[in-house]
Amino acid sequence: MDAAAAPERIDLAGLVADLNALLRLKTTVIGMKLFRTVAEMEAVPKIRRPNAIHTTDQIVSMASRLGWTVGITAADLVGEQCRAVIGLAPQDEQWLAGRSYVGVWHATPEDASARQQALDVVPFGHHQAMAVSPLASGRLDPPDICLVYATPGQMIILINGLQYAGYKKFEWSVVGETACADSWGRALKTGEPSLSLPCFAERRYGGVPDEEMLMALSPAHLAKAIDGMKQLAKNGLRYPIAPYGIQADVRAGMGVSYGNK
Repeated sequence: MDAAAAPERIDLAGLVADLNALLRLKTTVIGMKLFRTVAEMEAVPKIRRPNAIHTTDQIVSMASRLGWTVGITAADLVGEQCRAVIGLAPQDEQWLAGRSYVGVWHATPEDASARQQALDVVPFGHHQAMAVSPLASGRLDPPDICLVYATPGQMIILINGLQYAGYKKFEWSVVGETACADSWGRALKTGEPSLSLPCFAERRYGGVPDEEMLMALSPAHLAKAIDGMKQLAKNGLRYPIAPYGIQADVRAGMGVSYGNK
């Protein structure tokens, strides 16, 4: 590939500044990146390595809640579920059976197996490590995906920004437990923006607040969403969404947006 064909470099810190200005986020926007070798992951500046066993939810929250840059291998994660979602363990017959979830999350072996097979996961065998870091730090440049935690009101404006130009209807899944497969699993696998309702484990072990949802998307998609949100803001469609009043005459408010259309 010649220099003229190289992809344009994205200003990650600029993206975060714009995103925070548009949505007033309270949680740090982070990047996630898979690495072919452990050595590549350990070469990331200021990388931290765990000294205990964690869920991937905890590792993600060390970046989004504490601002750390953290790298892990399969050995740092508890069980095959966390490892398999990000491609650090095989999705073999035993994993697909999901026997440990019977009587916990599901009534029958058939239910547990159906849930396992419904998960979007990264194929095994291509990577040995993963790292997360605050996006603005630029330590993962570029990350494979960005993770944005936001309230439903903030999230719909972000989605509207993605849909402002080149409209696309989004079809997202809810697998229930292991909802990380709906967010970073799906986004890493498909490259498409992926919204999730964080599950019990993400909230219990990752500390995700009740009110937050999670969007995983590529840096290019995040830049597109920000461009769209800037245009929406010029049209008076911005966050926070000010309540108009449930008993007010709606014509005055609607007239501001549509009066000349």
